[in-house]
Amino acid sequence: MQRLSLSPLFRDGAVLCRNKEIRIWGTAEEGTRLTLVLKNEWNQELGRDEVTAKEGKFFFRLPPQKAQVKCSLTLSDGQNSVTYTDIAIGDVYLAGGQSNMELELQNADEGKDLIPAHGNPLVRYFNVPKFARFVPEAEEANENARWLPVAPGTAQDMSAVAYFFAMKLQPEIQVPVGIIDCYWGGTSVTCWMDETALNRTAEGQRYLREYKDLWAGKSMEQYLAEEGAFFSGLDEWAKKADALKAVHPEYTTKEINAEIGPCPPWNPPVGEGSPFRPDGLVHTMLERVIPFTLTGVLFYQGEEDTWRTKRYDILLSSFILRLREQFQDNDLPFLNVQLPMWMDGAATEDSKLWPALRLAQQKVYRNLRNTGLAILLDQGEFDNIHPTNKRVVGERLYEEALHVIYQRKARLSPFALGKYTRDGALHISLSAPVFDRGEGKYLMKIAGEDGQFVPAETVLHGDEIILSSPAVPHPVTARYAWTDYAIVRLFGTNGLPLAPFWLE
Repeated sequence: MQRLSLSPLFRDGAVLCRNKEIRIWGTAEEGTRLTLVLKNEWNQELGRDEVTAKEGKFFFRLPPQKAQVKCSLTLSDGQNSVTYTDIAIGDVYLAGGQSNMELELQNADEGKDLIPAHGNPLVRYFNVPKFARFVPEAEEANENARWLPVAPGTAQDMSAVAYFFAMKLQPEIQVPVGIIDCYWGGTSVTCWMDETALNRTAEGQRYLREYKDLWAGKSMEQYLAEEGAFFSGLDEWAKKADALKAVHPEYTTKEINAEIGPCPPWNPPVGEGSPFRPDGLVHTMLERVIPFTLTGVLFYQGEEDTWRTKRYDILLSSFILRLREQFQDNDLPFLNVQLPMWMDGAATEDSKLWPALRLAQQKVYRNLRNTGLAILLDQGEFDNIHPTNKRVVGERLYEEALHVIYQRKARLSPFALGKYTRDGALHISLSAPVFDRGEGKYLMKIAGEDGQFVPAETVLHGDEIILSSPAVPHPVTARYAWTDYAIVRLFGTNGLPLAPFWLE
C-alpha cells in the first residue's frame, strides 16, 4: 500500500496564502491518480484538484480563498486517503538571509522572557531544515519538519526578526500569519541564487567561476576534513572568548585578541559541499519551498558580500527577479533590511565597504517595484555584528509591509530625493523634515567637480538640508553617512533615522 503524503509545508497547522492561487505538492508513485480537497471548518468544499503523479511527484492548484482558520486538506488516490487539519489561510512570508535573520528568539533581547509566556495561535512558523548537501539526514529532517504556533514554550528557534514582525503584523491585519524560516549565517546572496540567475550577469558569473576554480580537484573527503578543522578552530576560540568575557564583560574585541590571540579569520574552506558556495543552498533548502504561494519576502543579508563585490545591486536585483520567477509571482513584494552601522573593534581604519553596500541596497529599492527597505542606520553596534535588539528590525519591516503590501499609513525613514545649487550652497530635498538629536556627527560632506569631499556646514530647513563649505565654492555632490560606523543624529519627526545617501 502506498503511503499518501503532502510536503511537510502543507500538513497539520499549515498556513496557506489568501487571495492567490494555492499551490500544493508532494511525492507519489508514477501514474498515481490523486485528488486534493480543501474544506472549511463546516466541512464545506472550498476547492478541489485532480492530477496524475509524474516522475514521482504531484502538483495541485487550488483557487484563491479568503482568510480563515480550521480548514482541512484531504489527499486521496481513490482507495486510501489522509486528512490534514488545523489548516489556516492568511498571509505567508518567507524570511531569508544570513546570521542577523538567523538569530533565534531565544538569543534576542526579551526572548527568554517572551518564550514561556507568549501566545498567538494565529502566528505560526516553519523552519526549513538547514543542510548544505543532499544526505539521508537531510531527507529525514525535512520529513519531520512541521508548522508550530507561537505558544508558551515554542518559537525559541524562530527568527527573532520574523517573530517581532509577525507578532506586530497579525493584530493589525487580523488574519493568520505564517513565517517560513529559510536562512544560513555567513552566506552570500549568491548561495540562494541558481545558475540561471547567476549566469544572467557578469557579476554572478564571476562568483561562480571564482568559487569553482578554488575547489577544482578537491574531493569531498578533503573538503569535509578542512571544514571540520576550520569550525573546530572557531569553536575553540569562541569558548575561550566567552570565558574571558564572563570575567571581563567590558572587554572589546581588541582586548580579547590581546589576551587569547585573534579570532581565526572568517574564511571557511571551499568545496562542492560547502553551504557558502554559489548555487548551493538554493537547491538544498530554498527549493523545498518553491513555488509556495507567498504574501512577501523578508530579507536581511549583505554582510558577507561587503568585501566580495562592488556591484551588490546587480546581484540583489537578479536574485529578486529570479525569486519572482521561481515563486510564479511577478509582483512578489520583497522587504529588505539595510545594513546598520558596524565596525570590528579590532579594525584600524574605516573600510567604507558597509556604506557602499547600503547604497547598493538603496539603489535596488529605488529601481525595483514592490520593494521595501527598513533603515537601521541608528541600530548598529560598534563591536557587535549581531545586535540582539531584533524587535526594532522586525517592527521596521512591519512598517514597510504596511506601506508596500497593505497600502496603509506607515512610519518610514526620510530619504533624500534630489539636490540643487543656489548661492554656493547645495540644497538637499527630503521626503520629510528631519531634526537634530544633538549627539554624534552630522556626517554630511560635499565635493566640487574634483570629487574631493570635505565636511559641510549643515543647516536644517524644513524638508531641506542646506550644505556649504568655504573649501567648495561650487558644490555638485553630497553624501551622508559614508562610514562603516558612527552615531547618527538626524531623524525624521517620526523618530526614524534619515537614510544614507550619495547624490551625484
